[in-house]
Amino acid sequence: MAWFLLFSAGLAEIIFALSLKYNEGFTKLWPSVITCISGGLSFYLLMVAIKSLPLGTAYAIWTGMGAVGVAILGIVFFKESADWIRLVSISFIIVGIVGLKLTYIE
Repeated sequence: MAWFLLFSAGLAEIIFALSLKYNEGFTKLWPSVITCISGGLSFYLLMVAIKSLPLGTAYAIWTGMGAVGVAILGIVFFKESADWIRLVSISFIIVGIVGLKLTYIE
């Protein structure tokens, strides 16, 4: 259950970061509401997940999911650079996330 909560926290973190692009300094109502809700949900789910998971592992996976998700969605939706160095760097983060999950011992 903790891994599901952590994954959900990562998804909420991606929504949080993307909504920052649209709330224009908290001057747009609905994007600002989404920012506040997704940010709070992300932190709450992370907080619950770290009751059962090691803090370092959970936090690194949470931030890595956010970074990878936002970077990929930035490429897809905002036409950000997709050069090979960026893609390789993103894949290194993914390898790190997978490595942390695989080395977790209960």
